[in-house]
Amino acid sequence: MAGPLAGIKILEVTSVVLGPFACQMLADMGAEVIKVEPPYGDSNRSLGASRNPGMSALYLTCNRNKRSIVLDLKQESAREALLKIAAEVDVMIHNNRPQVMTKLGIDYDAVKAVNPNIIYCGSYGYGKEGPYGTRGALDDSIQAASGIAMLNEMVLGEPRYLPTVLADKTTAMAVVNAVTAALFSRERTGEGQEIEVPMFETMVYFTMAEHLWGNTFEPPIGSAGYKRLMSYHRKPYKTKDGYIAILPYMNNHWKIFCEKTGEDGLAEDPRFKTLSDRVANIDDTYQETARVMATRTTDEWFDVFADTPVPVIAVNTLDGLLDDPHLKAVGFWQEYDHPTEGKIRMTRYPTTFSKTPADVRRPQPRLGEHSQEVLGEAGLSDADIAAMFESGATKSVD
Repeated sequence: MAGPLAGIKILEVTSVVLGPFACQMLADMGAEVIKVEPPYGDSNRSLGASRNPGMSALYLTCNRNKRSIVLDLKQESAREALLKIAAEVDVMIHNNRPQVMTKLGIDYDAVKAVNPNIIYCGSYGYGKEGPYGTRGALDDSIQAASGIAMLNEMVLGEPRYLPTVLADKTTAMAVVNAVTAALFSRERTGEGQEIEVPMFETMVYFTMAEHLWGNTFEPPIGSAGYKRLMSYHRKPYKTKDGYIAILPYMNNHWKIFCEKTGEDGLAEDPRFKTLSDRVANIDDTYQETARVMATRTTDEWFDVFADTPVPVIAVNTLDGLLDDPHLKAVGFWQEYDHPTEGKIRMTRYPTTFSKTPADVRRPQPRLGEHSQEVLGEAGLSDADIAAMFESGATKSVD
């Protein structure tokens, strides 16, 4: 069975994580994705463990189900070739600053001229209409600008970046949402459109969903920041033999927690009577929970809270996720034989569709593996393609 986006053609002009991750999600759901790379390739081709040059771990995790074509967009023949390809696709996605796309002659107006119904999606640091609109951005700078880094200062005493490319991956999901929504709109109206998915605005939207807090009101009723999340004591609890994550959050959770642990005094303590009370006294709540958790082993606590709605789970390591019994049971980890890289491990697309399942149809492409093929499909003559290879406007696998 084909995926939900089968029949949709996407032209990807992206690199690093944000764009490739977004386009991989769309490809997993069935879209045909043509990945345009410069002659030196996506920068992520050289990041992480690798068996062969240009096929590193970070590239492999973000670029399955795609075809790769090399275009040196500084050359006119390559720009013309890109517009020929763009004329036949449903969606074009890029993560360059808008000014770069205009300079290259492949901004929305240029692409719309050859494909009036295209969905043209740009995802970059800051909305182009604001004063930051010409600035470059990467994940770290957006974590800083959006308040993510300063959340750690409120807890740890200094601003710190989270050890994951949170802004890239969150914005990538926003790109997928926006593109699919625009495709749905086009089905209804017949009209394409330009989409802007700026990282900064996306991450402020993401962060302030819970942290706007007292500033929700005007004038403010208290400061920003969801207090439960700002406590230094919010962390996995130490048990007799390890760590455990447990959150007796809702009122019924707290009642069950007190009953199962024999802590009648906590159940009656006015600091902890209701959810609002526990959040208002969050440091005390966490510290009392920590005191109780330290009295038994992790497995003993799992037995105590088995068959209850209280959220309790093991604290995994990154390596430990590979052997997680739940992930194994749902087939989350999958192994594939790549034609050049041998056996590789990949995650499956996490969403399940009962009628149109996502799947892996193509291995991650080598740099320019499909240049000849895609240019031919776009209608270029053999002579024109040969001239592009000769000038370096395109290239293929060595």
